[in-house]
Amino acid sequence: MNDIYEPPAIWTWDKESGGRFASINRPIAGATHDKDLPVGKHPYQLYSLATPNGVKITVLFEELLAAGHSAEYDAWLIDIGEGDQFGSGFVEVNPNSKIPALMDRSGAAPVRVFESGAMMLHLAEKFGAFITAPEDRPEMLSWLFWQMGSAPYLGGGFGHFYAYAPEKWQYPIDRFAMEAKRQLDVLNRHLADHDWMAGDTYTIADMAIWAWYGQLVLGRLYSAAEFLDVTSYAHVVNWAERIDARPAVRRGRMVNRAFGDLAMQLHERHDAGDFDTQTQDKIGPKE
Repeated sequence: MNDIYEPPAIWTWDKESGGRFASINRPIAGATHDKDLPVGKHPYQLYSLATPNGVKITVLFEELLAAGHSAEYDAWLIDIGEGDQFGSGFVEVNPNSKIPALMDRSGAAPVRVFESGAMMLHLAEKFGAFITAPEDRPEMLSWLFWQMGSAPYLGGGFGHFYAYAPEKWQYPIDRFAMEAKRQLDVLNRHLADHDWMAGDTYTIADMAIWAWYGQLVLGRLYSAAEFLDVTSYAHVVNWAERIDARPAVRRGRMVNRAFGDLAMQLHERHDAGDFDTQTQDKIGPKE
């Protein structure tokens, strides 16, 4: 860094200093405009975008459906670049204005669920699926909450300074690269002796961690695979590739995706047949 920053006595918000994502971040909560959320025909209404946190939930929904559970859902695209997350309807579901947000309309009264880890636990417990036996539950929960606590270092820390900050500064990149690699080492050591994160079965802990760290080692986050030398974490790569090969995971990656390969973009998902007929390569550019 060429200039030494001296923090003022009281911090004030500079709207122009946020870099690429300045328009979607602000120091206050609440809605900026009135906008109702759409509601489809299915018991579960998901409002999301295919970031890692969004992918966690769509992968789980697709895995539940593939396993024969009655988990049909409507997935609505929330364009965070356009500020959809600050609409009044979205804020009512998630007061933190972050995707994903879920309305469970399967019971007598609608129930809102926000925070991706809470959604995963809510759905897994509701269907009795992709959770461990009681004796392994503490291990599963530990890894699920490890991911929730660790991902801000990977996304908001490493990803921001390495890929998105308006300038490349060595200190924060080094600081968060060190933390990202430590976390990969934590996973690699664990997966050296375990097929899955908890117990003998594939669970929501695997899905949650894969959405971030699995996609990182598969080269899908921040173009940082070489920089972080991800191939040196062989057990993580093996685990990530096994999950990536699951058909439900591929479908989950497509839902609410609005970037990249057009054939992998399914902006909204309202029916299983949408994967065959409604991807962006088939319906043309979004107007």
